[in-house]
This record gives sequence, structure tokens and C-alpha cells, in this order.
Amino acid sequence: MCVDCAGNFCSLLKGLFSGSMKTPVLLCVLLFSQSWAFEFIIDGEWESETSGSLDQYHHSGRYRRNVLTSEEEEDFEAIQGNDITVKSYKVESRITSRFAHTTVKSSVVNSGHNAQSIGFNVEIPKRAFINNFTMNVNGITFTGSVKEKSVARNLYAQARARGKAAGIVRTNSQAMETFRTEVHVPPGSKVEFELHYQEMMQRKLGVYQHTVHLQPGRLVPLLQVDVYIFEPKGIKFVTASNTLGEQFSDLTKITHTKEKAHIVFKPTLQQQCKCENCTESAVDGVFTVKYDVERESNAGELQVSEGHFVQFFAPSDLSPLSKNIVFVIDVSGSMWGLKMKQTVEAMQAILDDLSMDDYFSIIDFNHNVRCWNEDLVQASSIQVNEAKKYIQSIKPNGGTNINEALLRAVQMLLRASNQGLIDPRSVSMIILVSDGDPTVGEIKLSTIQKNVKRVMREEFSLYSLGIGFDVDFDFLERIAMDNRGIAQRIYANHDAADQLKTFYSQVSSPLLRTIAIHFPENAVNNVTQNRFDKFFHGSELIVAGKLQPSDLTTLQSLTTASAANMDLNIQTEADIHGLDSVLSTHQHSFTGFARQMWAYITVNQLLAERSLAPTANKKRRITQRIMALAVEHQFVTPFTAMLVEGHDQGGAERLIADSPRDSKHGCCSTTAPLSGPQPVQQLLYAKPQWIQPTYAPTQEATGTLESTIITSVDNDPHFIIHFPKSNMDICFNIDSKPGHILNLISDPGTGVTINGQLVGSKKMKNNKIDTYFGTISIYSKTHGVQVIVGTNRIDLMEGRNNHSFSWGATAELVLDRMRVTIVKEEHVTVTIDGKISVMVLLHRVWKKHPVQVDFLGVYMSSDNKYSTRVHGLIGQFAQEPELKVYGVHEGADPKKKEATMVVKGNKVAVTRGWQKDYRRDKKRGSDVYCWFIHNNGKGFIDGSYTSYILPQLDSFLTAI
Repeated sequence: MCVDCAGNFCSLLKGLFSGSMKTPVLLCVLLFSQSWAFEFIIDGEWESETSGSLDQYHHSGRYRRNVLTSEEEEDFEAIQGNDITVKSYKVESRITSRFAHTTVKSSVVNSGHNAQSIGFNVEIPKRAFINNFTMNVNGITFTGSVKEKSVARNLYAQARARGKAAGIVRTNSQAMETFRTEVHVPPGSKVEFELHYQEMMQRKLGVYQHTVHLQPGRLVPLLQVDVYIFEPKGIKFVTASNTLGEQFSDLTKITHTKEKAHIVFKPTLQQQCKCENCTESAVDGVFTVKYDVERESNAGELQVSEGHFVQFFAPSDLSPLSKNIVFVIDVSGSMWGLKMKQTVEAMQAILDDLSMDDYFSIIDFNHNVRCWNEDLVQASSIQVNEAKKYIQSIKPNGGTNINEALLRAVQMLLRASNQGLIDPRSVSMIILVSDGDPTVGEIKLSTIQKNVKRVMREEFSLYSLGIGFDVDFDFLERIAMDNRGIAQRIYANHDAADQLKTFYSQVSSPLLRTIAIHFPENAVNNVTQNRFDKFFHGSELIVAGKLQPSDLTTLQSLTTASAANMDLNIQTEADIHGLDSVLSTHQHSFTGFARQMWAYITVNQLLAERSLAPTANKKRRITQRIMALAVEHQFVTPFTAMLVEGHDQGGAERLIADSPRDSKHGCCSTTAPLSGPQPVQQLLYAKPQWIQPTYAPTQEATGTLESTIITSVDNDPHFIIHFPKSNMDICFNIDSKPGHILNLISDPGTGVTINGQLVGSKKMKNNKIDTYFGTISIYSKTHGVQVIVGTNRIDLMEGRNNHSFSWGATAELVLDRMRVTIVKEEHVTVTIDGKISVMVLLHRVWKKHPVQVDFLGVYMSSDNKYSTRVHGLIGQFAQEPELKVYGVHEGADPKKKEATMVVKGNKVAVTRGWQKDYRRDKKRGSDVYCWFIHNNGKGFIDGSYTSYILPQLDSFLTAI
């Protein structure tokens, strides 16, 4: 494959070897990348900035679709050559905060008697950017540097004239592309290769996956793979699945601490052997590491390092949004056979996955377009079974009318929307499955793209699945990206059905819509895309940017989104200098991760933006930005090249490593064009005014009682009730058992019940188990919404929609008739219809405390409006009773006076004391002097306290 190098390049060797070594060095740098064909290019065909037409590109001779034959494919070996000794082959990956920097090194000796070519080949993920390559030949080092292609071409021109060349070889590998280097050296020569590449980990179905291709082709004395992972918030799990063969199943060692993991694969020579007495290597496959990170809250993770920031957002414990899906399936003649069989198999599973909340229909097309049902139908078991029968009956034949099929799909969604059949909070999508180009109807690709774009609404998305290599995947990618979707190639082999099902599983569970991640406008700049159409379960949204110079010590972000039954506003923050201090102490962390990740995301988004640019001028401006960033951050992109240079007395020698001209070399196809940063909408979560110890005057309304008290239940548990008419505070305790649920408010009139479940201390104290509120439930039967506040999380339930949030982030959740505000590690405020407000205060204790546990306090607003039917331990005092205290005298404790209280017709012995009110100071509290009622409030509350014990957290109180 390589082109012989001659001329002045030979002079380089004269200084390296003795006079008898007259064989020239042959060095070729070849880069494999994603394509539809297998082609070899000398000096590359550079894409013209004026060739902006998709159809010109489609019909040009440069666009090839023939599939590789077995004769064209060649066996891959990491090290190629005869009579060579591979001293070592090492791979090291350092993954820091989802960004991976991988280094592949090999040391090789020509141990034969003749000069020969030695090849160094590395398969790298398609999403990765090569960013460095060095080669040392007998002490002379060739180093790589990334330059604009035009600059690289000029520097390379003279060397090319002497016979040196570079090639791009494109293959149809599913997930990898190949970097090839070949050097022709005399006998005894030692060659060291070193390749660096970088990529951002993508989270799919709840997992980050890092792959290393191992195929040395021979036994290696030192074969080692090291993967170092550092995640500041902690690693949830890490695995290294064995895909190399059964004999390697126990050779991978994983060391895993909270924040770090080290995965090592280091087989000995004997362990590498394919059989006991043979010399062939059994190491042939992909070494895969999977992991996920700990997430404290649904707010995401904000990290700041070296003047850059990265926000990771991957909420969980949210109910999925309902879906409206139109499946558009190509049934033209080219789909006959295995393709159709596997499409039918995948559709059977996909249809079974639909829920009763989903609506769907199916359109199949060849030269004609047919609808299984002209309208969207609910995904009931009957309709799903009918659809499966329809899919099985399809017989592929005829041409391909993509234009009409897609327009019919959009019309179906529009009709359902106009008829009010689509839930405004649902997600509407079209999923196109095709294996070829349009041959019937409108066949001009740019016109099809414009037609679909014109009729699609902002709330609709298009996802394109291209089967095999006869399809114009570039077109599918453009039309999907232009309509808020993504495209994916499905490889037409034995597992195509699994590929289709896997893709669908990634988009089958949307959790959020219209997501925006904001930052303070005066604190950041150069922010990557921060508005997203949808978030799917198991995925992750990432936003990066630069910090502006300032005196800030923390950076805040605010995420807004729409969930199944509510709107979210979630706030988080990060220390600007803390992470750098941590990274400096970790030997194998990648300290420049934030800077490189920002550049990686930005370049890929610019590549996506360029692919949709309507004019040559706009395309040219975007290209300039891509080249500038790629050169600054040393990424080999479609518009940059790596110039490999060696120096001797005769002057510099240059070779060039090139990248494909299309954007498929870069990140995932889910990357959207850049959008400018949106200013932060600052949320200042202050305690509501009613939480402060001020009291409102009594007001009455027909049928309702406006509460005139400030009530709190805190500690173990102490009830404090303020009576403004009497200017008196009354306290009492309830000594019940752990697990008991006590009713605080039960109001059938408003449909609200507030209950608290007790939790016990870890050990007895004075022969007694202290109890505290560990769970508070606020349930509105009228609205069918329940908020359960625990010490570990806050759950919000509405019908089949269940959402869970941690105490780790400040958030505001807005439903139709309820608002829930969470202040990080402080309190939760629940407001129902703007009439009833409850604050739940979180008390944290030392985790290793021998006795105490985390617990909750409850505070009621003085403005709460209940019906006249309200009751409960607190509710019964919504209307202030008549109180009278007399006979005040010294008690057994001189600091606590005693007296008699008359309340509700009862005479009750009371003691003057104090309890803690934590409204102002959560840690120390403030003393509230009150008349304390003994014996679980006997005589003060109606009946016995046991009458207020309920079976469930959402139960209402029965008659006392």
C-alpha cells in the first residue's frame, strides 16, 4: 500500500547507518476512517468550500457505495512484518471525568538479515481524535504536529515531489477506524511507535464504555493494557468484560476505590499462546471497560478545572414521558432477505416495548406508500398484536419513495396534534428505517431535506437508521440533525436486529423535554450547546465552556426542564479551585481534561453546524473556526492534518497523516450545532417569610379557617403551638414507637392530609428509645399528588408518574396545583394551591454518632387556609381554643414554674419550660418558652394520642 520514498529522504539514513546500509527508509502514515467504500487516496482530495450542494456531492464520482468484498478485506495485525521481534506493546488510557486520553506504544526490532517494512497499526474508536504521533528510528525521532490542511500541504509539497506520500484508507468497520504506519528499515534497526488519541465517553443505557482493540498478530514479551479512571464524585461500578476468549477470563485485574479504578490486563507469553505448543497469539479482539458514576442528585455534576467548566446532567428516578411514534419502514426490493427478516424481528420486540400511554402507527414504503393505520392509535395489546401481524405480512419489492413516506408521517403527527390527541408533555418522533437512496418520486436529496424541514414542527423529531452501505448515510444524518434527531448506521450482518433494538432502547424512554442549562452571563463564555430537545433515560447531557476572569470562588448553574407532570428548576454549584487541587494529587489523572473536553465538544458541534450550513460563505467561516481550534488543541479533523517531521543534518523530512474529509471521524452523530449561551435565571431560595417567627392576625372566611398559629414539630418529636390571641406558646411531646405514623393535618374539606412516620434512635438512652420524624408525607387527594420527604430523598408521586430527588441540590418543581422547593441539605417547602404551605427541615447528625439518627422537623405557615373539618394533632388547633393559666407556683425544679391550664373544658397540669425552635438557626436552634403539657398532650389534644396513629402515609384521620 505504501508509496516508496526516495530522494533526499535517503540522506536521512546516511547519518543513521553505516555505508553498507544503503536500503532507504520507507515511511507511510495511513489513516482508516468511516466510509461507504474502500478507497486509497494519495495526497487526499480536498473538499471544495464551494461544493455545498448535497446533491452535487451525492452524484459526484467521489461518493462510492460499493461494499467491501472478502478479497478486499485484509487481516489486521497491530505489528506487521517478517523476522521482526516485538519487544513490547502497551496501551494506557487515562479517563478523567468521562474524558479519555489513550496512548499506544510499541517497541520493535528488525531481527532478520534483510531490510524490510515494519507496520504499526492501531484501531481507534470512530469518535476519537488523534492528537499526537511520534516514531523513533534508531535514535532519530519523528514528531507529529497538527496543522491546517493547506499549511500541511504546502510544507509537504517538496517532500511529495521526492516521492513521499500519505494515504487515507477508509473501511466499513462498525466502531473502529485504523491508523497505519509503515517504515522500511535495515536489519538490526530498532523502531519505537507512540500514538495518542482522545475521546469523550458517551453514556448509553446507563453505561460508559471504553474499548481498546488488541490484535498484535504475534506473541509479545510485554503486552499490557492499563486503564485508569478517576471520577471526582465516585465510581458506581466498573467491569471489564472478557471478549478476547475463555483463556483470558481471569487475567484482568480491577482495583476499585471510591473515586479511582485501575484495570490491568497483562498476559504472559505462555498465556498469549493459542495452544500449548504453538507460537500463534490468541489475543485477538476488543478489551472493553464499562463503568458508571455516582450521582448525588438530579442536578447533575458541575466541574471546574484550569479555567474551563463542564456540566454533566443525567437525572434518574423520573417517570418517562409518553411517546407518539410513526415507524417509517423501507420495504423496497433491496430489503428482501436477511435485512427484512431482521427488521421484522426487531419491530416485534420494539412494538412489545410500547406502553399503554404511547400512541403509534406504521408506514411502509417502496414506490408506493402504505399506512397500517391512517391515524395514531393507542398502544393497547390488541393494536400492538395487529401491528405485529401487519409487519410479518410485508413482502419487499419495488423502488424507494422516501420523500412521500416522510411527508405522510409528519401529516399523521400534525393531524393527531390538531385533534388534541397528543399530550402537550409527550414526545413525538418519526423513526425511519431504510437501506437505499430514493429512486421514485422526489429523488433530489436537498429537496427532500427541505420538504421535510418545512412541514416538521419544533416538537417533532426524526431519527434515521441506515441499513448497510448502499444507503447515503450522509443524507440520513443531515435530515435527522436538521429535525432534532440523530442517525445511526445499522450493519447488515447477523446481529442487525439487535442493533435496531439497541438503538430503539436508547430513545424509548424520554424523561425530559426542552432542557436548558444556564450559567451566570458575566462568569462564562464560549459555552457549548446548552439547550436540548430531549433527555433519554440512561444517557447524559454535557455542556462545557470557559470561565471569564473574576474574583468568583464558586460557579453556579441552573437547569430548567419539563418532565411528565411538572416543570423543573434545578440549581447546582462548584468550587472553582477545588478540583485542580485534587487532580494534582492523582498520578494517573488527566489534568487537562476540561480544556480538551470543551474543545472536543466544540469542534464536533461546529462540524455538525457546518454540515447544515446553507451557503458556501457560512461553511467557510465555520471551517476556519474548526481549523483554529483543532490546531490549538492538536486534533486531527477533516480540515487538519498531522505533519510528522524528522530532522537531520540534511534538513527536515516531512510526512503527513490525514483525516477523512467528512465529519464522521468525530464524536457521535447526536452532536447538535452550536447554540449560544443563555443567561442564568438566578434563583434565590430564601426561607419563606412565614418561616420567620412573626405572626399574622386572625382572619376568617366563610367555610374556611385561616390558621392563626405558627406550629412546629421538631426533635423527638416536640410540638410547639403558638396562640396569638392568648399570646401563649404550648408545648407537648408524643412518645410513640418507631414505625408509627402520626397524623398532623387531616382535612377532608381541602383533601389534604399531612402525616409523619417515626424513626428510633440507634440505642436506648435512659432505658428509652427516642423517636423522631424520619418521613413526612404531604398528600393532596384532590389533586392526586403526594410528596414524601425522607432524610435521604424526596419522592413526588402523581398517578403513574413517580419522581425522586435527593437533598444534594437546590431545585424547584412546579406542578399544576402544587409547588415543591428543595434547598440543598436544608429544607423542603410544599405549597398546595397557594393556600397550604409546609416546610420540612432536615437535621443531619454525624454519620458515626452512636445514638442519634438523621431526622426531620415540620413547620406550618400562619397563613394556611383549611376547611372547618380540619383535624389532626396540629389541625385541631387551626381555630384557637380558649386558654386560661392560673395558680402559677414554684415547682420541683426552681427554674421551672408550674401551673394549671384550663383548655377545652379540661384542667391540665403544666410546667414552664422551653423547647428548641430551629426556624432561624438549624444547628443550635433558639429557645422558645412555653407551657409544657405532660402525658403526650393528654387533656390538650382531643382523645388519646393513639387515636392519631394511622396505617398509611396517605391516610386520613377517622373520627376521634
